[in-house]
Amino acid sequence: MPRISFCALVATSLLLSGCGGESEPSGEKQPAATPVAMPRTESPPGASVFIISPANGAVVSSPVNVKFGVSGMEVVPAGNTAPNSGHHHLLVNAELDNLAAPIPSSEQFLHFGKGQTETSLELEPGEHTLQLMFGDAIHVPHDPPVQSARITITVQ
Repeated sequence: MPRISFCALVATSLLLSGCGGESEPSGEKQPAATPVAMPRTESPPGASVFIISPANGAVVSSPVNVKFGVSGMEVVPAGNTAPNSGHHHLLVNAELDNLAAPIPSSEQFLHFGKGQTETSLELEPGEHTLQLMFGDAIHVPHDPPVQSARITITVQ
């Protein structure tokens, strides 16, 4: 399993400051940063994350309560480098293109770096997609990635 150097952890922590809780919209457009490839932490065979609720195809009202599940790994806060561990990230109407870089933090890429296993989302009426991605101590997807199926919900 690749080891993460202390310097890499500190540098990435500084870049990703504010990832300790749920993302809050800032109201300002931030310039896109060029993602840096990071060493990826190995995930154990058979590890999975999944959305417990809502179910795929559900018709819901806002706020939407989303519950996260994990199997074969332990949920720990960001920064914790325990083996076979990580924390949840929820992708809302988004796909993650670069699995070798830290997961961005925005209204579409919500971080749960305190080890949270559920959230309440305010979503506009209409169709939305949700997907979980497990990230390591520095928010980089594991290798292979531990991600849920993408579900579609409709908000009334």
